[in-house]
Amino acid sequence: AQGRRASVEVSGASGALVLSSRLDREELCGKSAPCALRLEVLVERPLRVFHVELEVTDINDNAPVFPAARKNLSIAENSPPGFRIPLEGASDADIGANAQLTYTLSPSEHFSLELEKIEEDVESLFLVLRKPLDRETIPVHRLVLTASDGGRPFLTGTMELVITVLDVNDNVPQFNLSVYKVQLPENAERSTLVIRLNATDLDEGSNSDISYSLQILSPQDGRDIFGIDKNSGEIRLKGDLDFEDVSLYHLQVDATDKGTPPLSGHCKVVLEVLDVNDNAPEVWVTSLSVPVPEDASLGTVVALLSVSDRDSGANGRVRCWVWPASPFGLEATFAGSYSLVLREALDRERVSEYEVEVRAEDGG
Repeated sequence: AQGRRASVEVSGASGALVLSSRLDREELCGKSAPCALRLEVLVERPLRVFHVELEVTDINDNAPVFPAARKNLSIAENSPPGFRIPLEGASDADIGANAQLTYTLSPSEHFSLELEKIEEDVESLFLVLRKPLDRETIPVHRLVLTASDGGRPFLTGTMELVITVLDVNDNVPQFNLSVYKVQLPENAERSTLVIRLNATDLDEGSNSDISYSLQILSPQDGRDIFGIDKNSGEIRLKGDLDFEDVSLYHLQVDATDKGTPPLSGHCKVVLEVLDVNDNAPEVWVTSLSVPVPEDASLGTVVALLSVSDRDSGANGRVRCWVWPASPFGLEATFAGSYSLVLREALDRERVSEYEVEVRAEDGG
């Protein structure tokens, strides 16, 4: 055979053609069929030439081979069912049935294989999406593609498919609670931390980068009192609280990701302002009946007083008394109202004038 190492020798004594080395059909003929070795056998004395054609038949001695042991693929998680990814099939150096390949995929609820006949004996292999993907549940799918030839026994080759699911912005930022309740004393200083909020987003990359914003639901003038750090989610005081003015604030915090389009999650913050004893009781005379005749009967009302305290609870509960001791005393008429009444008989010749002080003290 021209250009090839001789695989066949002739026995000079018997004329038998003998294999001198193992035949390799794939090396001799590649994919060509049939594969024949054309030989010339010379017989001397007398000289004669015999033309011999030796056909080399194929055996299944080559397994299917993929271009690589591993194939990395990417697919967006919002790809619709039916989406196809072309795959490069395996090759088999054998011919005929020994090179007829069938493909199988390791069990998967999301993917399957599809063969499409383009021309006679030419097929295209596709990986087909059968079930919607969710990157947050399974970010990477690992499958094994197996090619089997038609030999008996058949031989197989495999390739690992590593399918990375690409993130799309399909998750809304979530807070741990829908409503957060916070309490702060009304004397809290400016820049005091009200609450640190943290929203999470199951997406990745910019789809999970969150920016916070603050809305004041009630009362609206709370806009000047609270501020939020858009990156950390910290709400801090930037104004002064006054329990006597507003005792309850309702805030809404929005967490917005940087996906396209952006998605937002929400929560509410209910801030209860706690009373501090920062208001003194106030006492004023609403009516004064002076001078008082010395023969006034006991129980005569000399003055009507009103007492109030803007604080609440114990801080706003006021007790009143007369100081120093005198013929006059206090009687409570109803909440916050007192009467200064005569308790003892008067004698102008003994005492012609009284200076009475009414004292009020809260329970703070």
